[in-house]
Amino acid sequence: MRGPRAAGRLSSPADVGDDPDARFTLANERTFLAWIRTALALMVTGLAVAEFFDSRSQGTRLAIALPLIALAAVVALNAFGAWAAKERALRVGESLPTSALPRLIGMSIGVIAVVAGVLTVVDP
Repeated sequence: MRGPRAAGRLSSPADVGDDPDARFTLANERTFLAWIRTALALMVTGLAVAEFFDSRSQGTRLAIALPLIALAAVVALNAFGAWAAKERALRVGESLPTSALPRLIGMSIGVIAVVAGVLTVVDP
C-alpha cells in the first residue's frame, strides 16, 4: 500500500490499494490508447469532411464535421477518466466499472450518418 498523498497533488490511481498484476494494468493502458486512437480517427474524419467533402454548402460540411469533432473531444476527455476508474478498481480488488462510451459512440455515429446522408441528398 502507498503512503499518504502529497499535499496539493491530484489523486492518482497509484495512491490506493496494491499493485495489480502488470498484465491487467497494461491491458487497461492498451484500452485507453485504443480510445485515444478512436478520438483521433473521429477528429481527422471531421476535419477531412470540413476540408474535402464535395458540397457547395459550407453549412452542410460543418453540420457533418462539427459533431464528429465534438464526439472526438468527448471520447478523448472521457478516456482518461475511464482508465483511472478501472485502474483504481483493479488496485482495490473491485469489479470493473462499466463505460457509456461504446453506446455513446455507436448512437452518435448512427445519428451523424443519417444526418450526413440526408444532407448529401438535399444539398443543392
